[in-house]
Amino acid sequence: LFADDLGYGDIGCYGSPDVPTPHIDSLAKNGVKCTDGYVSCAVCSPSRAAMLTGRYQHRFGHEFNSGPPEREAQVGFGLPASEKIAPVHLKAAGYRSGMFGKWHLGVRPGYHPMDRGFDEFFGFLPGANAYVVAKTPGRRTVESADGNSQIPETRPQPIYRGRQAVEETRYLTDALADEAVSFIERNAKQPFFCYVPFNAVHTPLHATGKYWDRFPGIANEKHRALAAMTSAMDDAVGRILAKVRQLQLERDTLIVFLSDNGCPAITGAGTNGPLNGQKVTYYEGGIRVPFLMQWTGTLAAGKTYSQPVVSRDLLPTFLAAAGLKAEGMDGVDLIPYLNGSKSGAPHEALYWRGGSARAVRMGKWKLIEFGEGYTKLYDLAADIGEKNDVSGRHPEVVKELRRKWKAWSDSTMAPLWGPRYRKLTVNGETLNWEL
Repeated sequence: LFADDLGYGDIGCYGSPDVPTPHIDSLAKNGVKCTDGYVSCAVCSPSRAAMLTGRYQHRFGHEFNSGPPEREAQVGFGLPASEKIAPVHLKAAGYRSGMFGKWHLGVRPGYHPMDRGFDEFFGFLPGANAYVVAKTPGRRTVESADGNSQIPETRPQPIYRGRQAVEETRYLTDALADEAVSFIERNAKQPFFCYVPFNAVHTPLHATGKYWDRFPGIANEKHRALAAMTSAMDDAVGRILAKVRQLQLERDTLIVFLSDNGCPAITGAGTNGPLNGQKVTYYEGGIRVPFLMQWTGTLAAGKTYSQPVVSRDLLPTFLAAAGLKAEGMDGVDLIPYLNGSKSGAPHEALYWRGGSARAVRMGKWKLIEFGEGYTKLYDLAADIGEKNDVSGRHPEVVKELRRKWKAWSDSTMAPLWGPRYRKLTVNGETLNWEL
């Protein structure tokens, strides 16, 4: 269950004060809440590429986003065919795989989800889409761009069932839940992999009256729209969890919820809670996300886990659960760490790179560098909000983290296509972040 642009502070179990998310929160109550859960990139497509391959996206050149759709077709954008993703691996154990939602890993022939191992697909191919069409009852649209040209209007993209474009009048978050529930019901008697990459809560800010009317007390229209969209996604998660329960599959099903990156605070709708920065940046607000795992009978209920974990760990975890061996991956099987059978941290260090922006986390230390002359070091144990740069007090830590980052970076390849740019101001400094 994969949210889009959901901030660290925008669901109940991570501290949202005004958006109840009881169904998503139930995964924390009945499973494990990771406080230091990360993704591999601060923007959508590279984050998805890393999660579905279990590998740093830099190992196969998928360093940057690409969009709009017409650019994606021009620059050779797409997850390289050399890379096997989750459904291909799981076929070896007899799994049937379905995907319901946003793809964003290529729009050209040969890059369709069903060319990459999925048996079923319902959703859209590029990086964003409208949630409602004119025929949708109770349509509610809130202007999210605030006149800022950095957030272009999202044009409706085709919805596909398999390879066939279809007319869709349902609110899209509701439709994705319908399709996922149907897939689970039809495949209950065999192993299945159900991948639900919601486009919620990515812009545009579209909701229907059913969800909008739940938040009369929120005066800010943009935040009210985000609350409505989040509540719709929570309902969708609830329907999927209820189907798993009804079919008595909870003890046989590993369920994961996370976001592809942090909230784009530039929209004025959401929040990354106590974290600094936002989507696109490698401050915590761009890469630390809600990260929940439930596996009844295997993972303890109500546990909090505070060692750094990353979305690249999910595929090795899935393969181990399916009795398969993960080879050539940068992630690790998390279950032994989460259930206490293995001690220590799953990773010595985690690395990020997006053009001239780079970051590394090792233990409590987090180093962020940007081009030449921009160096920030934070002690995350004491300063989760990255407010106090301590690089001047710990030059030896900076030197060691920089050395480790370079060794990692040297083991990867150059990007297959170039970036676009987004100018963002963080901590009063305006930088051209590449995406």
